[in-house]
Amino acid sequence: MTQTAEAGRRSRVRWLMIALTLGVASVSYLDRANISIAAVYLRQDLGLSDVQLGMVFSAFVLGYAFTQPLAGRLADRFGAYKMTAVGILWWSALTAMTAMIPSAFAGAFVLLLAVRFILGVGEAVIFPASNRLVANWMPAQERGLANGLIFAGVGLGAGVAPPLITTIMLNHGWRWAFWISAAIGLLAFVVWVLLARDRPEKHPRVNAAELAHITAGRPADHAVGAAQPLAWRTIVASRHVALLTLSYFCFGYVAYIFFSWFFIYLSKVRGLDLKSSGLYGTLPFIAMAVASPLGGWVSDKLAIRYGQRLGRCVLAALGMGLSAVFVALATQVADARLAAVVLAGGSGALYLAQSAYWTLSADLGKSSAASVAGVMNMGCQIGGAVVASLTPVIAGRFGWSSSLLFAAGVSMVGAVAWLFIDPAATLAHLPLRARRAAVA
Repeated sequence: MTQTAEAGRRSRVRWLMIALTLGVASVSYLDRANISIAAVYLRQDLGLSDVQLGMVFSAFVLGYAFTQPLAGRLADRFGAYKMTAVGILWWSALTAMTAMIPSAFAGAFVLLLAVRFILGVGEAVIFPASNRLVANWMPAQERGLANGLIFAGVGLGAGVAPPLITTIMLNHGWRWAFWISAAIGLLAFVVWVLLARDRPEKHPRVNAAELAHITAGRPADHAVGAAQPLAWRTIVASRHVALLTLSYFCFGYVAYIFFSWFFIYLSKVRGLDLKSSGLYGTLPFIAMAVASPLGGWVSDKLAIRYGQRLGRCVLAALGMGLSAVFVALATQVADARLAAVVLAGGSGALYLAQSAYWTLSADLGKSSAASVAGVMNMGCQIGGAVVASLTPVIAGRFGWSSSLLFAAGVSMVGAVAWLFIDPAATLAHLPLRARRAAVA
């Protein structure tokens, strides 16, 4: 092969970075989903009611949600590489602390609330940081697939959790499930520190051809904006950011039914035994892992051929609308296993929309991609906190079918919100430093 041909061949380190981020996302979701699987035994050991368990689920999500904007700003300020490393260590330590809560301790419920809240704070950085990383590493025409692959980690981590956690619990008890989850997190930390970097310019394995490909696909103001983040007022005042956040709130409401109550729904409401619940409990997350990159790939193709409106907004609206249909249909299915399959269809349809949220927030935010993503993702996590606490309340008063039908309605609201978002919108403003200078 000639020297010219060798020089022209692009390295593919950007996809290694996406694979690493996918792996970190998987570990983060293992560490947040493990408690919903272990809840069968943990609740008895610590003497918790369903309502208290819902509050524990919500504590994590609230810590996660309200730290999102700050986590995004920190990722924009210090870089995705450093903040992700700190986040992995943080949530691994808090996962281990969960296993250390004593059974006979009178304040176990309050302590568990605190541990889960602080765990949520630590995990808050992962997806705003991933959006910063995608903005740095991926040309615009590849961002849909990149985000789709990263969020396949959600399905992968949450899908691994039921069989892994149930196997560990049946053989060693629920506490060992958290010890092993923490150890997996420490392994992910080592791999991340050794192989990841903030920007392609800093990675020794990126060749000139790949760097040229990446920089050619970046927005024209990428390099300038990296030093001058958007002012918070500009982000919060944007109608399109507000609509994106509203829609992602709806997304989170539906998604967190699977992350918090689905396993308990199968075992307690539908009557499946622990092993069957562990098996069928993986289906929604397998669907997420498949649908997320598929949705991102289709979104990129449609956006290139037909424009951003169809490729991002319409596709996302269709995914959320289809999810509402599946979730509603599941309430009419008598067989527990078939209901799990139908609900898995709902989770898969929902995750067809996942990539569009993060791709569009990166396009809107540009230099402040992580900050915009943090605001948007705060909406998603507030939706998750609401559903974690509201689901048992609705189920207790009106039945579990009503909880699912309400979630289907919320999904429809999120679908409609997408139709009012302009994917070509920009956040025109004075940069944050210029605004401060003007005030001074």
